[in-house]
Amino acid sequence: MKKVFVIGGGASGMMAAIAARRLGAEVTILERNQRIGKKLLATGNGRCNYTNINADVTCYHGNDPGFAESALTGFTVDNTIRFFEKLGIERKIEEGGKVFPMSEQASSVLDVIRYELEQLGVNIICEALVRNISAKNDGFIIELENGQVYKGDRVIIAAGGKAMPSSGSDGSGFELAKKLGHKITDIFPVLVQLMLEGSCFKRIEGVKFEGTAEIIHNDKSVAKDRGDILFANYGVSGPPILQISRKAGELLINGQEAHLKIVIMDMMSKEELEMLMRKRLQNAGNKPIDFSLVGLINKRLIPVVLTEAGINDLKRPAADLSVQEQKELINVLTDWRFKIRGTKGWTSAQVTAGGVDTTEIDTATMESKITKGLFFCGEIIDIDGKCGGFNLQWAWSSGFVAGQNAAL
Repeated sequence: MKKVFVIGGGASGMMAAIAARRLGAEVTILERNQRIGKKLLATGNGRCNYTNINADVTCYHGNDPGFAESALTGFTVDNTIRFFEKLGIERKIEEGGKVFPMSEQASSVLDVIRYELEQLGVNIICEALVRNISAKNDGFIIELENGQVYKGDRVIIAAGGKAMPSSGSDGSGFELAKKLGHKITDIFPVLVQLMLEGSCFKRIEGVKFEGTAEIIHNDKSVAKDRGDILFANYGVSGPPILQISRKAGELLINGQEAHLKIVIMDMMSKEELEMLMRKRLQNAGNKPIDFSLVGLINKRLIPVVLTEAGINDLKRPAADLSVQEQKELINVLTDWRFKIRGTKGWTSAQVTAGGVDTTEIDTATMESKITKGLFFCGEIIDIDGKCGGFNLQWAWSSGFVAGQNAAL
């Protein structure tokens, strides 16, 4: 019977523990928090978007996204859905292939996992912060911050990244991996809000609209998504912003400039909008310019958009707007650009980009190529997915593969 220690009781660590225990290993989870699964409770706005029916290797990023394919085919989306059905979670599929528990409670998912761990006899030790792991000929010595020492045959590091540090992810897993000889690629926060340069954000904080967002680099669009965009006092948020934030973070960490292009009016072509605007302004006659846009865009956006277009007298008659001023207004509505000054950071990010170099991990087993008997799974590896259940699928898949192979 192999003695397996799992460092971290998040999604991938819990799955690894279940997979190893089901194959007969003696399994212990060492979790730094007071209880396991803390970050899982925050996923999907507390509803736990636990997978996505569209998940495949094309939904993942990293220096070698293809590394994820073996684990994703070793424990598929169908495997995940069946796994949770057996534990009691009935699924419901929503827009974009997102899969949620029918209860709409992340706590349901954690409850059934915890019950399974208990039934299997997995030993869970909480408030156990691992400070050092030493590889010996006959296994591993694991030292905790409180001085406690454990000895095991196999170690699975599932300590997460640096995103959402309130959940216990502070990057300490990277230090453990480094001490065991592993390289850590550049890490940065992803699925995160963007901070923008500009002075208008306090005036439009809280304004939400459906539109398109793009990351622009060297005058080329390098990432694009559509959906609900929300202005905040620091810049922008919303699902499309989170989705494209990875490209912004990648550019910024490499010292390159990145701009955000927002298209407020994306439901018609620029030519159609020009015709509509001309008609509105003519029909408006003596109405003030700002009032002439009521019913077209969010009222709180009107004074800011007009000012951005260089129209400062907002009370001029709408019909007096020149052709050039109309063009400038339409440009703002279809191509409003901001310089990105940063991302909201680790406290706001959902996921970590970068991590343990995948060239040093066996893609089929998740075992270290440097230290025999050492395995990795989840966010600590240089693989991150799109927003929408893809990162949890990676956690389940990599955790299952690591756990099974650690038990052999």
